Amino acid sequence: MSEDHRSPSGSNRRLDQWLWFARLVKTRSLAARLCAAGVVTLNGLPVRKSNRIIRVGDVVVAPQGAYQRTVRVVAMGTRRGPAIEARQLYEEVATPARLAEAALPWEPLLIEAGGKD
Repeated sequence: MSEDHRSPSGSNRRLDQWLWFARLVKTRSLAARLCAAGVVTLNGLPVRKSNRIIRVGDVVVAPQGAYQRTVRVVAMGTRRGPAIEARQLYEEVATPARLAEAALPWEPLLIEAGGKD
């Protein structure tokens, strides 16, 4: 008998746990740190606490590597399964957007007029 991992064990789940189940982050502690940093948004509002409860239909925006993903929650899930199973927990709302480069090339602030030091 096969268990359907899409069906929620409840109607809501902690945001950090769901991000981990959906494989948008590698670890649950990374999900908690992203929430605490304020880079994850839920329904357009920044999230500061990883224990924020999410529900089916919520829109989550979170960084994933060099991209920012915007997804709608379709199911809660019951475990962190394989990628195929995790992909069934959400649907893409927008095309992943590339984040700005983290480190810009260094340029001196003060340039001497006339050349040599």
